[in-house]
Amino acid sequence: MEFFRKIFLTIKYFWLPIILTSATALILTACNPTSFKSAAAQVPQLVSAILSDPKTFNYPLSQESPNVFPLIYEGLITQNPITAKVEPALAESWQISDDKLKIVFTLREGLKWSDGQPLTVDDVVFTYNDIYLNEAIPTDVRDALRIGESRKLPTVRKVDERRVEFSVPEPFRPFLLSTGSPILPAHVLQKSIKTKDQDGKPIFLTQWGVDTPVNEIIVNGPYKIDRYDTSQRVVFRRNPYYWRKDAQGNSQPYIEQVIWQIVESTDTSLLQFRSGGLDTVAVSPDYFSLLKVQEKQGNFKIYNGGPTSSTSFVWFNLNKGKRDGKPLVDPVKSGWFNNVQFRQAIAYAIDRQTMINNTFRGLGVAQDSPISVQSPYYISPKEGLKIYDYNVQKAKELLLKAGFKYNNNQLVDAQGNRVRFSLLTNAGNKIREAMGSQIKQDLSKIGIQVDFTPLAWNTFTDKVSNSLDWEASLMGLTGGLEPNDGANVWAPEGGLHMFNQKPQAGQKPIQGWEIAPWEAEIGNLYIQAARELDEAKVKAIYAETQRITQENLPFIYLVNPYSMSAVRNRFEGIKFSALGGAFWNIEQIKVTD
Repeated sequence: MEFFRKIFLTIKYFWLPIILTSATALILTACNPTSFKSAAAQVPQLVSAILSDPKTFNYPLSQESPNVFPLIYEGLITQNPITAKVEPALAESWQISDDKLKIVFTLREGLKWSDGQPLTVDDVVFTYNDIYLNEAIPTDVRDALRIGESRKLPTVRKVDERRVEFSVPEPFRPFLLSTGSPILPAHVLQKSIKTKDQDGKPIFLTQWGVDTPVNEIIVNGPYKIDRYDTSQRVVFRRNPYYWRKDAQGNSQPYIEQVIWQIVESTDTSLLQFRSGGLDTVAVSPDYFSLLKVQEKQGNFKIYNGGPTSSTSFVWFNLNKGKRDGKPLVDPVKSGWFNNVQFRQAIAYAIDRQTMINNTFRGLGVAQDSPISVQSPYYISPKEGLKIYDYNVQKAKELLLKAGFKYNNNQLVDAQGNRVRFSLLTNAGNKIREAMGSQIKQDLSKIGIQVDFTPLAWNTFTDKVSNSLDWEASLMGLTGGLEPNDGANVWAPEGGLHMFNQKPQAGQKPIQGWEIAPWEAEIGNLYIQAARELDEAKVKAIYAETQRITQENLPFIYLVNPYSMSAVRNRFEGIKFSALGGAFWNIEQIKVTD
């Protein structure tokens, strides 16, 4: 969810599936605690801050952003956020067959894991066959790899000591981009896949939690986890076995240490940056004017990449199912939420322009699509995309048409039930909390009482993705250029089909779960788009998915802020991008003092 290829942007997030995000941007700061900073003062360093503790160090099980994985792992390929071109990573080259059904990758020579062990084709085969393609492992990666109406998965086989072959049963347009997921170490994790717990599940599902000693987390990326102090910080140290070198043969990355301070308030991060102790901070709209006048004095620059690749939205729990005989959602409220006219009325009642002017200080644009504006598949309102400009009268007309009525300016349903529901979001994000407060006020103008409740991030995500005990939420998703990265959102059985979530592997079953015809249609269109190789036809298919989502509003889209960060001038090599942020190319960035 805003969570996400996933968040509020993390470094090199392009190989991540769409994921949940807790903030509008990854906040990169400098370390304040004197005792800790002095110990590392002699090495080039960058310290980043996040709003909450990591949830897991096990990549396949992760659904949130920011997360540690872009710093510690690489896949076979990556995508450049400036050029959008696919570039080599662990694979030095690849060859696609004429029929588009096979890709053969050639690994770089001499690759190693952070423990010095060789990284080989066997690791690639293990990662895909034993983890990503293994139905016993609940991972969103698999959703992006499913092919066609049959939802078949690729096959992966070793060709020789440096080559690995991926095969698909039919043409799959996002095939190459789908091979960018992190490669994991077979010599460390293979036993955990084969060994089962008392319930018959692989013990891999409990491996590499945040309580795992960090020296046991074996990685292949530019950094390894050096230290994790709960509720305080995560420290990353340069991986001495990382493969990248510059033109002169010098090992990369140049920055020796990255520190993420766990700061539960964006206000605190701002204070630390203004005091001169921080290297960089995400610039939210309410900070922009204050920081802009201090650029020269503070020896920093504010980078503006235009609209982010993220989305923000309100959505309702449309799940009609039951657990242990008890409805997940009060049947009365479920009836409201599953009424498309009710959802459309909510959309018309939210004053997004006021939200842009006040909460975002004019530094954002209204959002009307699940597809990032940077994507070539995004369509605008001029191309038939339905929009919901603020219109209280229209909202009330839709509600009356749907059978609701007013009693002393309070909205009630046909049975006389007062329309009231809870709206959840993650605490600590001032922008999102301000958005929720305005939504509460806006909906009061059409007679609806909203109980707005920010929750701690982990509590919030547990409700949304596990217990499913919620009514409405305010959150977001982040993505890249390829809409198929969102297959885990739009496939009805996908891991992030949040508005009507089917329980994932290991979760308690739901009785009576059902999908609406429009849900199924969107899922089928995503399958068609992945199969189609004619770009004009692909664009037409994704255009239709956007029209359907805006008509049925599983997500009521709000505002797309500008992607902005303030970075001290002592960092050399910044190539800021709305898709990648300031440090997507962290291995190339140098500290000049």
